[in-house]
Amino acid sequence: HPMGPIADRPDQLTPAWLTDALRTAGHLQVDSRVATVDMQPIGTGQMCDSMRVRVAFDGETDLPDTFVAKFPSTDASSVAAGKLMRAYEKEVRFYQHLAHSLPVNSPAMYLADIDVDSGSFVLLLEDRSPAVQGDQIAGTTPEVARLAVAELVQLHAPRWGDDSLESFDWMARATRDQRDLLSSMLPTLWQEFLARYGGAVEAHLRRAGGFFVEHIANYLDADVIGTGITHSDYRLDNLLFAPGVFAGTTEGRPTVVDWQTVAYGCAPYDVSYFLGSSVEPPIRREIEWELLAEYHRGLVANGVQDYSQASLEADYRRGTWAGMLIGIVAAVMVERTERGDTMFLTMLDRHARHALDLDADETIR
Repeated sequence: HPMGPIADRPDQLTPAWLTDALRTAGHLQVDSRVATVDMQPIGTGQMCDSMRVRVAFDGETDLPDTFVAKFPSTDASSVAAGKLMRAYEKEVRFYQHLAHSLPVNSPAMYLADIDVDSGSFVLLLEDRSPAVQGDQIAGTTPEVARLAVAELVQLHAPRWGDDSLESFDWMARATRDQRDLLSSMLPTLWQEFLARYGGAVEAHLRRAGGFFVEHIANYLDADVIGTGITHSDYRLDNLLFAPGVFAGTTEGRPTVVDWQTVAYGCAPYDVSYFLGSSVEPPIRREIEWELLAEYHRGLVANGVQDYSQASLEADYRRGTWAGMLIGIVAAVMVERTERGDTMFLTMLDRHARHALDLDADETIR
């Protein structure tokens, strides 16, 4: 490891470790050093622990005095899930290999290192405060939804249909064996979900979830038309906005964070997933077709060819199931918290309504 041992816990991110790592990465001159480090927990992520890191330097430097650091979760089941789904590896590799070459607005990376075998990793990223994360449980305004969907064009269009991305094994689409495993596991996970949440699961969610679990193999094998880099967890909790954006007093692009599920897959699923998870259904119904048309125009303006509005609509409708899949798996696999319970139920409730609204059962029958 170029940076020596990985500081995979906050207490290991000492001035000495940071000085060495930042020098090795070429960010810090030999005659400058990190003098002090102070940390505050931030965010609600269940797979990782995130900290805002304040540093003081001795000597000259162009570096900022605050960063965001990400570490593996202290919860063993979350770490196991992270290794199984290659979540930590995906995020570190995204920052190492892709982020700098894509116009999508993501934080600058200062340090990124991982030991794939142990799951140890550390990320030191740009602090985008005072930008604040959205709250998908609360939902959002049409204006914020428009900004979020527009940003997806900057992620999807540059590498649209670029099969060379599959040479990164951490981005490759699921193998036949992996799809078969997921198809066989999902009914059990769904039963666990129903047992856990019981009476809180409304009839439309039971109906949509039951149908999806029966037809999961068709969903995983569906012919995808529009492929690209997908975020695969593109919801308000993973977007940071300038505070005035939520109040409608300023414009501003979102900063996209949490790249633990990045993959090469069906790009418009990100659009379905965002509008399904993060916009309350009555608002979504009013704006989704208009935002989808804007997204299509954005793709075309950025060089995407041979992808019709009709193809997009087919991918978009099928993509309403993407949130059901992630929601069921995550609800049962990650550390249980009160906010997590509310979030998963709200998410799955909305994704079920979305699938039913768009007759998405027809796309995986």
